[in-house]
Amino acid sequence: MATSAEPTLLGPGDLSGPVEVVGRVADSSNLAVLARLVEHDGAHVIYKPVRGERPLWDFPDGTLAGREVAAYLTSRLGGWDLVPPTVLRDGPLGPGSMQLWIGDPFAPVADDRVVDLVPARRIPRGWVGVVDGETPHGASVRLVHQELADVRSLAVLDAVLNNSDRKGSHCLRDDTGRLWGIDHGVCFSPTPKLRTVLWGWAGEPLPDADRARLSRLSDELGRARVRTELERLLPEADVAALEARVHRLLQSGRHPLPSPGWPPVPWPPL
Repeated sequence: MATSAEPTLLGPGDLSGPVEVVGRVADSSNLAVLARLVEHDGAHVIYKPVRGERPLWDFPDGTLAGREVAAYLTSRLGGWDLVPPTVLRDGPLGPGSMQLWIGDPFAPVADDRVVDLVPARRIPRGWVGVVDGETPHGASVRLVHQELADVRSLAVLDAVLNNSDRKGSHCLRDDTGRLWGIDHGVCFSPTPKLRTVLWGWAGEPLPDADRARLSRLSDELGRARVRTELERLLPEADVAALEARVHRLLQSGRHPLPSPGWPPVPWPPL
């Protein structure tokens, strides 16, 4: 798995050159830093140094940055292109992942949620209900997400990644309306851990476009260069599990169902 400070070459999105730290992202569970790429017209990145990763009981220490980059690579190889450009490279706090920041980090947060909480038993038109729950103040609510093709594709990608923490705040739309998924440090476990807010299509047939993406990814995983790159970012067992998940999804042709014995929805979900 990756420990090198050398940048990976994964396609569009040159995130090289000098980096200037702007400040810490305060609500992140691990050390996450907003930084500016000095030579790229002021573009910003979120930088997650390996040294700032908190130990987890279910993921090997020092592997979260590599998982962030592997999620971008997997999304790109399959043709989903739903993860912002992400590389593993050195920075002011040592090696870590750097991901292009979507939007203006200093602008007010847009009210264009992909996932939301609405009053219980009510599903707005164009949305899908997931589960009923309760707020900390005791109000009954229903978790819903948009019923759109790009959101559905993100749900498929999460099944591929075995994403164990897809919250609503990890689903963003940029100024053009394009959907992005962020925060993939706890993906790729060889143990079934899919925990997501995007269960609205559970058990339904996969769209043809996503079946085609799965086939494309399966072909790419058979290439020696791709396997070498993934095994630079992930433990070998995690890469083998990724290939097995893609095969199972192609065989079943359906969105997965929650795994027994594992909490299927993060809470709070946003």
